[in-house]
Amino acid sequence: MHRISRVRHALVMTGVASLMLATSVSAGASGPTAKFSAANAKLVPAAYKKMTLQVATDATYAPDESMNGSKMVGFDVDLIRAIAKTLGIKVNENNVTFSGILLGITSGKYQIGNSSFTDNKAREKQVNFVDYFQAGEGVYAKSSSKAKFTGLKSFCGMKVAVETGTIEQTDAQNTAKTCSKSKKLTILSLSTQTAANLAVSSGQADVGFLDSQIAGYVVSTSNGAFKLLGKAVNVAPYGIATPKTAAGKGLAKAIQAALKTLIANGTYGAILKHWGVSAGGLPAAKIVLNGAIS
Repeated sequence: MHRISRVRHALVMTGVASLMLATSVSAGASGPTAKFSAANAKLVPAAYKKMTLQVATDATYAPDESMNGSKMVGFDVDLIRAIAKTLGIKVNENNVTFSGILLGITSGKYQIGNSSFTDNKAREKQVNFVDYFQAGEGVYAKSSSKAKFTGLKSFCGMKVAVETGTIEQTDAQNTAKTCSKSKKLTILSLSTQTAANLAVSSGQADVGFLDSQIAGYVVSTSNGAFKLLGKAVNVAPYGIATPKTAAGKGLAKAIQAALKTLIANGTYGAILKHWGVSAGGLPAAKIVLNGAIS
């Protein structure tokens, strides 16, 4: 899945939102704050210790990641800042289109992908993932819509808006192959979740298909314009992505250790609670590398 509509506050896709974040967790997070851990820091590969790591995020996916004016905010944003502080590393956040993040990691442009990535086996062939959260896929429509959703086959005969590069796009494409000619599934694949949301609100699409907690956020912030349809499907882990190299795997192990430390000291839970996504939290035992279900 990745990924929201964000009829969210006025989210504007800016080219790059760069922030030096080695020293602080977002002011938005309440409760315990992250602290440097010498034990965790030792796990960071030498190649990454002195450089500023480039983090790629598609900030059109509230409450996970979005833009508040010129500032990047969200659950994922606060979490990567807490991880950076725990490991004593510097990170620079880049606001980029979701579909280009994994390519950017494999090409060496970015060292971390932090953008509500569903960890699946296909993506694991390109990058390493550190699983840190779980979510399903959700569907929403205009409040006046008569559409119903009981499973992916419900999409047959509909126009479905998705963000390009997401698991939802893949699942919609696979579902389209099963629809009859008389009830074709039309997929509107758009570059950002914001654009996908606009397609639904304007009537270009019948429904929006995205990550379940994002769908809930879109509906809850729509002033009654949207409603959720049915129940979430295909629950799977989210992963923070790193390069498929020796150093990249070492970085993944360091991030894994930092996450477990943040769970133990309460910072992880506080961040999730602040952003209203506690239901998707994982225990330390499930903070694993490359834990794709399918």
